[in-house]
Amino acid sequence: MYIYMYSSHAISSQSIPRSREFTSSYQMANLQSMTTGPSVIPTTHPSNPTGHSMGVHPLVPTGPSMPISAAPTMGSGSASMGAAVNPSMSAAAVVHPTVATAVTPHQKMQLIKSERHLFSSSDDSMVMRQIIATHSPDGRDIDTRPLLRVIEDVLHNATPTVIVATPPDMEVVGDRMQYAGTVGMLEALAYTIHRISCEISCKCTGGGDAHATTVVLFNQLSNYSWDAKVVLALAAFAVSYGEFWLTAQLYTVNPLAKSVAMLKQVPDILEHTDVLKPRFDALNNLIKSMLDVTKCIIEFKELPTQYISPDNSPMSTALTHIPTAVYWTIRSIVACASQIIGLIGLGHEYLSSTTEAWELSSLAHKVNNIHGHLTKQLSLCHNHIDEKKHIEAYQTLVRLFDTIHVDNMKILKALINNKEDLPLIEGLTKKRVSVDVLRRKIVILFISDLDISREELFILTQIYNDHLSTGKLERHYEMVWLPVLDKSAPWTNSKQEAFNRLVSDMPWCSLYHPTILDAAVIKYIKEVWRFDKKPMLVVLDSQGRLVCPNALHMMWIWGSLAYPFSSTREEALWRDETWRLELLVDEIDPLILKWIKEDRFICLYGGEDIDWIRRFTSAMHHVVQETRIPLEMVYVGKSNPRERVRRAVAVIAEEKLSGYWQDPVMMWFFWVRLESMLHSKMQAGRNIDNDPIMQEVMQMMSFDGSEEGWAVVSRGSAEIVKAHGRKIVDCLGKFEEWKGGVERDGLVHALTAALVPYETHEHCTRLILPGDTGRIQDNVICAECRKPMEKYILYRCCTD
Repeated sequence: MYIYMYSSHAISSQSIPRSREFTSSYQMANLQSMTTGPSVIPTTHPSNPTGHSMGVHPLVPTGPSMPISAAPTMGSGSASMGAAVNPSMSAAAVVHPTVATAVTPHQKMQLIKSERHLFSSSDDSMVMRQIIATHSPDGRDIDTRPLLRVIEDVLHNATPTVIVATPPDMEVVGDRMQYAGTVGMLEALAYTIHRISCEISCKCTGGGDAHATTVVLFNQLSNYSWDAKVVLALAAFAVSYGEFWLTAQLYTVNPLAKSVAMLKQVPDILEHTDVLKPRFDALNNLIKSMLDVTKCIIEFKELPTQYISPDNSPMSTALTHIPTAVYWTIRSIVACASQIIGLIGLGHEYLSSTTEAWELSSLAHKVNNIHGHLTKQLSLCHNHIDEKKHIEAYQTLVRLFDTIHVDNMKILKALINNKEDLPLIEGLTKKRVSVDVLRRKIVILFISDLDISREELFILTQIYNDHLSTGKLERHYEMVWLPVLDKSAPWTNSKQEAFNRLVSDMPWCSLYHPTILDAAVIKYIKEVWRFDKKPMLVVLDSQGRLVCPNALHMMWIWGSLAYPFSSTREEALWRDETWRLELLVDEIDPLILKWIKEDRFICLYGGEDIDWIRRFTSAMHHVVQETRIPLEMVYVGKSNPRERVRRAVAVIAEEKLSGYWQDPVMMWFFWVRLESMLHSKMQAGRNIDNDPIMQEVMQMMSFDGSEEGWAVVSRGSAEIVKAHGRKIVDCLGKFEEWKGGVERDGLVHALTAALVPYETHEHCTRLILPGDTGRIQDNVICAECRKPMEKYILYRCCTD
């Protein structure tokens, strides 16, 4: 920690529109970074030793019967890749779909192999220009999210399994009510989906070029937005994919399914599921990647336009990526469809091929790479939106506190959490409750992090329960703990344990979890109320108005007597206060209050220098013996009752030097109250020139900042004198010189007069305040010489 240290020396002086369309040519800019990246996929394959891009047209086996070098290839330089064929390609490779049923399986495999290619990165820009040229949206807006949910159900339930018996109570999957909101939209889109599904089946059956097929689909989907294109294409694939696996699953129990399965040779396929497992796994991985990208694209469309526009940097970057993402997703749909269609009527040689699994994995890697880019941009967009929302919520809080309300509900719901029905834990029952339990009550917001000292919690609990000791049935205020934590830091088990422990010890309400506190509220607490780690008590009246920015100092000084804990009440309490021993001790030690009422002589002293303690107590005992005055002496330690103070207490007890406070909490509270007095006066703009109590408090605090001891001697409540370390020991050592004044004026007055000669101009006064105490005055006057004190920053690590 760091602390502020003020020092005074007497010898010397010294801070997007709704459609989300993407038509501009600059969308090519990020294509290379989208579709390439660190790859774990090898650049060559056993069947392609040249390392050239192999095609992703599925079901393209590689084996002894047809080396890849023997397969004719398609060109990649045509301006219209969907229509033109490279002249170097053999005539046998150009087959109309209607002729496909007449060719032999061996010829069919040659056709499929011949189109195994992915265009190179040098052609990416040209291809995407071709794709974007097909984009001509007519403004129709389709809610693609419900349709995607139906597609996901199909793809998740379409698995290579066989139902061997019909359960008597087979559950009906996909209840119509589940898709009630989708039926109308599906009725409007059914023809489009069917047309695209037929196009995919036709092109893939004929062994067409994958890119050319993809371009055809883009032409058919030209009037739709980018997200609608990919979802409609995915729906078309889901129809054929779902039909295939539905037949495969039911052919053993349903006569119709059995007949259709025989026509498609499904039993033969399922007999080789072990051989086809790598391909099915690769197919499932690619489908998952396609769904991930599709969801990402839809999320971009659903981003709230009031918080982010196409011109915002994360969004504009994402918009350049989406056409590429849509292209490769539809390209992958074509590849997956070709895999399923290619399974029909092929022999064991093809079924045993592993090339297709490798190619699908390559394509899945590419789509995953695209998804990674989109996810990163989506995260940046969400950050931008969150920031805008936080600013809006912060400004709403500011306006709420500037507005007069009938009760405190609007303010409290905005602060605590207006999205949760039961955001609080009640103190006694530990049950979840709503904010309504605080309606029309004075509410004290206990704001802190998880680092609350045992002493603070103990004293605050005593004050909170003070009404029980006075016989009152209820208190007229309620307290709520708002734990303020760094949202960027991970929530760990140790933090959860600390939070649970604190909640269990608190008799007042608290948030049921720190993470529900909105970031805008945290910003308001830190910037407006100036919270900085050290606990504070913000008081709101029954209408939600701020009546005290921090009543902790007031609470420490006067306890429940400070009710209703407003700044006005604080001023009134100070007006009626004087410098007296009751103000110093209050109810920390009831025995001392009893001595005060009995008008006894009392001496409070502190410090941690054992030698000084021995000399001082010895000198004071000598005065008591000489004057026969009954004096009660109590050691009150230092503001940080660490090991050295505990050693001092042990010596005092063993040698019977004086009385002492056994509980370190009492010592801690004694000094916290003094510090609170100082801060209360500082916040009120007081100084030692116009406030005698502040002068006395500053002297006490400077005593604690020194390495020597100090003492306060009083009789009853009114007579009081204090002195520092060596001065009072030297003065007591010459008691014989002022002994007569004790009999004439009394001990306190005689000691006051005897200390005057020891007050020299040479002194070194240090006032040490914790660095997290909030607003501290830059100009602090020395209580000894009335000169400005120098300000230092002291870093201390004290382990004793």
